[in-house]
Amino acid sequence: MAGVPDHLEKGLSIVFIGFNPSPLSAESGHHYANPRNHFWRILHEAGLTPRLYDPSEDGQLLKLGIGFTNIVARPTRGVEDITREEYRIGRELLREKLERFHPRVACFVGKGVYAEYSRNRSAGWGFQQEPVIAGMQEFVAPSSSGLVRMSMPAIVAIYRQLADFLAGEC
Repeated sequence: MAGVPDHLEKGLSIVFIGFNPSPLSAESGHHYANPRNHFWRILHEAGLTPRLYDPSEDGQLLKLGIGFTNIVARPTRGVEDITREEYRIGRELLREKLERFHPRVACFVGKGVYAEYSRNRSAGWGFQQEPVIAGMQEFVAPSSSGLVRMSMPAIVAIYRQLADFLAGEC
C-alpha cells in the first residue's frame, strides 16, 4: 500500500506531523481521511482554516501556509504496528525535512509523535521550551483521532493557541 505524499514547501507557517497514514488515508492519498478523525473539524473550529476543508483538499492548504507530513510514511492500522527501526529512520528523515523547509511552527499531532521525534516523553501540550531544531517553534497538540478521550472543546482550545500565535496574539 502506498503512503500519502507530503505537502511541504519553504515558508510555511505550520506543518502538521502525524504518526503515519491510516489505510483509508493511503487508499485516498490524502492526510487525515478517516471519517472518524476530527482533524479537519478541529482546524476549522480552532480558527486555523477559514472554512471546513475535506481531506481531498489537503494540498490546497499550502496556499494558507499549512503543510503535512508524518514521522513514518508506511500506512498501518495502528501505531502499535510501527517498528522501532521505522521510528529511528523516520525521526532522522523528519528532522531533515524540518531543517530543509523550516516552517514557523512544527505541530505534532499527538504527544506520542513528539516523544518519538524528540525522545522527550514528558512534554506537555502546547509550545515546547527546548525545541530540537533551534529557531523553530515546536507545538504538541492532542491527536485528532476519534479514539481520543478529551472533549472536543478542550482539544479545540489547545489548537486555538496555534491560531492565536500565528495571528500574533501570543
